[in-house]
Amino acid sequence: MQASQTTVDPAEVAKFEAMAAEWWDPKGKFKPLHMLNPCRLDYITSQIAAEFNRDLSADKPFSGLRLLDIGCGGGLLSEPMARLGAEVVGADAAGGNIPVAQLHAEQSGLTIDYRHTAAEDMAAAGEQFDIVLNMEVVEHVADPLSFLTACRQLLKPGGLHLCSTINRNPKSFAVAIVGAEFVMRWLPKGTHEWHKFITPDELFALMEKAGLTPVDRKGFVFNPVAWSWSISARDLSVNYVTASTKPAE
Repeated sequence: MQASQTTVDPAEVAKFEAMAAEWWDPKGKFKPLHMLNPCRLDYITSQIAAEFNRDLSADKPFSGLRLLDIGCGGGLLSEPMARLGAEVVGADAAGGNIPVAQLHAEQSGLTIDYRHTAAEDMAAAGEQFDIVLNMEVVEHVADPLSFLTACRQLLKPGGLHLCSTINRNPKSFAVAIVGAEFVMRWLPKGTHEWHKFITPDELFALMEKAGLTPVDRKGFVFNPVAWSWSISARDLSVNYVTASTKPAE
């Protein structure tokens, strides 16, 4: 399917196309996401369980839920969601990510519907989901409001939208760009553009304009001593995550 140009930024897509083969290398260019992933999954699973009254100790707690992982990359979130029983669609505007994700899912014995498409195209086709994961994507699109509006359209009434991104302030420039790209060299130079970062208040305002109801926000905080990530209710200064819902009709 041809990806919509409404919010897809071709230059951003090209960055991730160039790194596609390294998605599942924990020491490669996506090392930061591999390190962050357990923290992301803790937040995602707890929010889904609370919203849909699911018991995470059950064998397949998300059985019966349809989930979209928009900007799925190589499937670092799609695969755990499928293992938890969700019916997963993984979509990415970077076509080179899809065969990588498909091959890894096949090797892992998982059934995941991966597609080279954009949120707007899926919304126009009338796709509907209980949950939309929109993790580390909104800072890479050309029009965040249009993108979030498409995410809201993709949700069933009462559905849950989970969105993480990077705050915009001097600290985030120092940590996410100077630190991650130039000092630690965790990411290729130019992966992020500071002016595209979005503050938590700005993101909440955009969600409300898009027709979503913000219900929660937390920070993802890196501890360089323990070399680990944790969830913080107070520190949203660099990486953070939000939860919002689509009003029931």
